[in-house]
Parts: sequence; structure tokens; C-alpha cells
Amino acid sequence: MSTKQRFLSVDIFRGITIAAMIMVNNPGTWGAMYSPLEHSAWHGVTPTDLIFPFFLFIVGMSISFAYSGKKKYSITTEVYSKIISRSIKLIGLGLILAGFTLQFPFFKDLSTLRLPGVLQRIGIVFFFSAIMFLHLNWKALLAVFVTILISYWALLTQIPIDGATPLLTKSSNLASVVDLKILTVDHMWKTNYDPEGIFSTIPSIATTISGMLVGLVVVAKEKSHFQKITYFISIGVIALIIGYAWNMTFPANKTLWTSSYVLISGGWATIIFAIIYYLSDVKGLSNWGKPAIIFGSNAITVFFLSGIITRLFGMIKLGNGASIHGNLYSLLASIITIPELSSMVYSLFVITFYFLVALYMYKKEIFIKV
Repeated sequence: MSTKQRFLSVDIFRGITIAAMIMVNNPGTWGAMYSPLEHSAWHGVTPTDLIFPFFLFIVGMSISFAYSGKKKYSITTEVYSKIISRSIKLIGLGLILAGFTLQFPFFKDLSTLRLPGVLQRIGIVFFFSAIMFLHLNWKALLAVFVTILISYWALLTQIPIDGATPLLTKSSNLASVVDLKILTVDHMWKTNYDPEGIFSTIPSIATTISGMLVGLVVVAKEKSHFQKITYFISIGVIALIIGYAWNMTFPANKTLWTSSYVLISGGWATIIFAIIYYLSDVKGLSNWGKPAIIFGSNAITVFFLSGIITRLFGMIKLGNGASIHGNLYSLLASIITIPELSSMVYSLFVITFYFLVALYMYKKEIFIKV
């Protein structure tokens, strides 16, 4: 993110989000978790369901900071090259995570490789969002945002599946039909759906647009802190009201990334950001957020590293036949006998480890930009 003024609130928000992403991805056991740390089984929104859209929201904010100046004065081929390069790197890292294995040649057979993923979605969404930001003003971006939400609702609810009205279930929704046609079951997470599938990536672009719009308010020099916070709270509350109302007929669903889910997650993101902005950038209370700033300074790098190490810990077997992860968690579970608690404590140990990695990189001034 390149801008003359650095907003600590964005760095703190990014760090908290990436830490939360790593935490919920690394429980001691998937079979015993406290409900807020789990994704909804299908419809509904848990705190965990908010984490990924929060990160895309921050991607949108970062786009508005990085490209506001270029948008006005210097949209060059170099700008497009960097956007394309970053997108390809993110997609490539995601595919490496998906395909990594210990068996030579250390990569899964392409015929069974899962193609969608978190980093792949970030790369795709970043590309389209950045290009739109360079060529559209805030009114046009808002129009695109609204159009995506309404169009996606119409597509998912009005197009028949096998001659019947879509039920928006795992086995009856247009997103899965499209993904299965394009990806085939061999390249999806589950046999009948993928939470980062192709079709649901379209409304996730709307999530990033919401971050860009909020980012434009942040960088608006003509607005006071009070005016900005008023905008944030107003935007967040309106989004939540519309989102929860829409949820009654078009359920909020992370896997389908429904329009109501976009509004609910975006509303909460805006309100939480407003609180962080007030504390750090208005009141100057930034010390509390220092760990998050450290975590966020190499967000993608630490996230990628956590994915690789997690896979290694699950793949490498020790003498007793159990994996490194299995042995570590068994030891912890023998001390903390409440399964949900031991599972959460394990994830906290994981977070602590990656914080130390991020801290080392921060102190050594190693900042890897993807």
C-alpha cells in the first residue's frame, strides 16, 4: 500500500484479520470447537464467517490508498503490469498451497488439484477491483456494487435448476451447478460445492468494492475525523439493516457469498473499522494495536507460511504412526481434558508461533510484498 499518509487503523485491522484467519484454520481438532470459531454449516453468519470478507474489505481499502494518485495523474502500463503481476503471484501461491505434498515431485497430480482457494480468490478479486478503481468514480463503483448484489440475487433465486425453483441448498443452487460444469468435481473442495468457487467469486468483488468506497472516505482530506466516523457508522448501520432484512428471504451464506452476506459482513467491517480508526488515528491510542501491526506487516507471507507448515505437520508421521500435529495435540489434550478448550488453546499456541515469526521479520525489517 503506497500513500503519503499511513493510517494505523488499516494496519491494525489487517493484522487482527490475518491472525484470526490463521487461528480458525488451525484448531487442535476440527471435531471439537466452540461455535463462534466454526463456520456456519450452511446458512447463517458466525464470527468466523466474517473473517475472509473482512480481509477482502481491507484489500479494497488498500486499493483506494495505493491507486488514488495514479488514477488522477499516471495510469501507465507499469501500473497495469504490477496489478497483473500481483494477481498472478497470489493465484500461484494459492495453487502451491493446494498442491503441495511430500511425495515427489512434491505436487499433486493436476487432474485432482483443487483450483479455487482463498489466495486464488484474493488474486482474482484484486485484479478486477483494481482495474475498476482506476477507471470508475465512486458513483460508478457504487452502481457496480448494487448491480452485482441485485443481479446475483436474481440469478440464484430465479433461474430454475432441473426445472425446479432453486432451494439454495448444497445440492440445489446455481453457484454449484456452474462450478461443477466448469471445474468438474475433481477440482472442487467438496463433491457438490466449493466455498471459493468461480460463481461466488463475483459477489466477493462487491465486498472489495465496499472496502474501496470506505477507503475513499478515509483518504478524503476535505473531511474531518468526525465527518468520516459519521460516514462509517452510517454506512455500516444501513448495510446491516438492509443485509439482515434481506437475509429473511435471501439467506446470508458464506459459501454462496449471497448478497445479504455481502451487506452483513461489509456492515460489520465498516463499524469495527470505525472503532479502530477512532482509537488509533483520532485519539492516537496505537500501542494496543502494535501486535496487529506486526502481524499485518507480512500478512500474505505469514498466511502462506502457516498453510505450508500446517500441511507438513499433518503429513509427517512420527514413530507411533501419528502426525506431528496429532502428537502435539494429544499431549495438550492430555493436560486440558475439555476438548473444545484444548482445541482452542492449541490454535492460540499456533498464533503465538506465527506472531514470533512476524515479529522476527519486523525487527529485521524484512517485508515481503506479494
